[in-house]
Amino acid sequence: MAVNVCVPLANGFEEIEAMSLIDVMRRGGFNVIVAGVGGDVIYGAHNIRVIPDTKIELVNADELDLVVLPGGLPGAINLAEDEATQNLLKEMDKKGKYVGAICAAPYALEKAGVLKDNYTAYPGWEGNIRKEGYVSDAKVVEDQNVLTSKGPGTAICFGLEIVKKFAGIEVYNQLKAGLLADFC
Repeated sequence: MAVNVCVPLANGFEEIEAMSLIDVMRRGGFNVIVAGVGGDVIYGAHNIRVIPDTKIELVNADELDLVVLPGGLPGAINLAEDEATQNLLKEMDKKGKYVGAICAAPYALEKAGVLKDNYTAYPGWEGNIRKEGYVSDAKVVEDQNVLTSKGPGTAICFGLEIVKKFAGIEVYNQLKAGLLADFC
């Protein structure tokens, strides 16, 4: 059974995070849908253009196993302010499905009211989310149905942890070895 994931991209997304997550999950056999937030072409924080597979308004929570948000500024703020993204996060959480975010994007999870007690984010950014429950010394934190990670340097590790969670340890180990990701 394929794992269906949506990665919403808003203008100002962090390219390393978005591309690493999409790539690692696709290598793990996941069906990754890149959903544009606010346009047909989305510009990253470092001006890399991406043409999404679909628009966020067309994404259905019933067809997904996970929604994972890349960070970056102002991308994370744009995700937090986008009604369709916020509604999708709320619907996923209500159904007990997984949501994830990296870097500054746990801010969007908090704004949707789906961030659980413990999380991680880009160091210093927790002041914009909430200091309670912030875990500073982990690359990836899982709390109930929420997965979070720190930033660009942990994006491959985050993708691998998602693969392990949904596809199992064998696929994780194979992928980790192939990516030379001993640092994870």
